[in-house]
Amino acid sequence: MANQRKPFHSAAGGFMPERYSITIREMPDEERPRERMLLAGPSALSSAELIAILLRTGTQERSALGLGEYILSQFGGLRGVACAGVESLTTVKGIGSTKAVQIQAAVELGRRIAVIDAENRPCIQSPQDVANLLMPELRDLQQEHFKSLLLDSKNKVIKSYTVTKGILDSSLVHPREVFREAIVASAASIIVAHNHPSGDPTPSPEDRKVTARLLEAGNIVGIDLLDHIVIGHNRWVSLKQMGMF
Repeated sequence: MANQRKPFHSAAGGFMPERYSITIREMPDEERPRERMLLAGPSALSSAELIAILLRTGTQERSALGLGEYILSQFGGLRGVACAGVESLTTVKGIGSTKAVQIQAAVELGRRIAVIDAENRPCIQSPQDVANLLMPELRDLQQEHFKSLLLDSKNKVIKSYTVTKGILDSSLVHPREVFREAIVASAASIIVAHNHPSGDPTPSPEDRKVTARLLEAGNIVGIDLLDHIVIGHNRWVSLKQMGMF
């Protein structure tokens, strides 16, 4: 065929297999990991993109991003990469001792930060604790924000993040988006919360529908939904206390 792509010659002569992963330089600016991180922040990047930033360069066969994806697949995800030693990482083509050490240094920094955070993480023992934590952030917002608190087995907060913004709708608050971060963080349970810009925290029928859907999904993935808190102006409502759980 006229548009069929052909193998290319190596500098030493002969044929080499065609590179199947474009380099980061060939990507549009807004798709490059470094540029995306500057524009949207590190939380917007995938694990493969973060690894690509650490690696900086790839190989003839794989871009830095492709290499990041390959490393994750080889070690069974981010936790596997974190547990891999320098010797194991260097078995991957394109990962020499320098890049392996860079990955291990980033992992160790993350571990040390986690230890510091664990000492100061709030413990959720009641709906009031959730309200105290999120009320200052949510009560005066003019748009609905749906947040998720990821908890460990001792009900300490691992992470708080915004799932979606805008009018609460079960089609927008998809269980996949709510539980994806919880699965990655190995959370034992979650609590969700959102604000009512009107100031009245009385749950709507849609609030109840979203809660029921998340409860069902949590049972499937094995991560308990402990509560859904609706926050108004200096007032809040717990759907669990209302008997929905």
